[in-house]
Amino acid sequence: MDFLTAYKIPVGPWAKTLVDWLTANGGGAFDAIAAVLGGAVGWIVLALQAPPPPVTVALIATLAFVLKRSIPLALFVAAALLFIVNQGFWKETTQTLALVVASSAVCMGLGVPIGILAARRPWAMAALRPVLDLMQTIPTFVYLIPALVLFGLGMVPGLIATVIFALPASIRLTALGVSSTPKPLIEAADSFGATPLQRLVKVELPYAMPQILAGLTQTIMLSLSMVVIAAMVGANGLGVPVVRALNTVNIGMGFTAGLAIVLIAIMLDRMCRIRG
Repeated sequence: MDFLTAYKIPVGPWAKTLVDWLTANGGGAFDAIAAVLGGAVGWIVLALQAPPPPVTVALIATLAFVLKRSIPLALFVAAALLFIVNQGFWKETTQTLALVVASSAVCMGLGVPIGILAARRPWAMAALRPVLDLMQTIPTFVYLIPALVLFGLGMVPGLIATVIFALPASIRLTALGVSSTPKPLIEAADSFGATPLQRLVKVELPYAMPQILAGLTQTIMLSLSMVVIAAMVGANGLGVPVVRALNTVNIGMGFTAGLAIVLIAIMLDRMCRIRG
């Protein structure tokens, strides 16, 4: 046993060397990424906070009605958001919504094309599978450390960590949806002379759309589950009062902020789910 522990494989030093090299040679690129992502989140926050809270609440409730044609859902969204305003967490809620919207957009923007590639190329899925497993199972704090070193405190490392955690869901479900397209549909498209792009756009993606939307819902829920962890690296939002309540053993603040997160999760799930 002493022999085995005396000659450790230097995994930790290798990881540190890689991060040091990235910091020394890619500082400009990481600064640019941080500026773009931080600016995008900032614009979303501004769009949500610029109008008076009742106006924003009315707009989001209207969006819920337009998406689902459900008056009860619109009333629930309005009641949930007005409750959050009443509890004094409106600013934190808009910051959390901005983080969720930005991370979901990045995840879907990357996940759908990668999922299509994985569905079309079995070797790509075989290569991606262990990477996706690693992204979903490795403790979040492990990749928060290099994200913090590379991007600094603020919303960006929280956004990066959220994307790493939530991206596998969109990739897996998109690949599942595209690869499960019935062969008769594909053969019919080929018989009519459809190109691979036309077959993808007109046959495979429409058939896979329920799975892709399920991936979006999963991405949103996973993003919300990262709110508290992202607050530990300086990301604003509802995670901040939860962490503050934990540090001060403030049961009331922790319960209220947690309830606000639950309401946001239910609201977004009902708005983005495939049915109802």
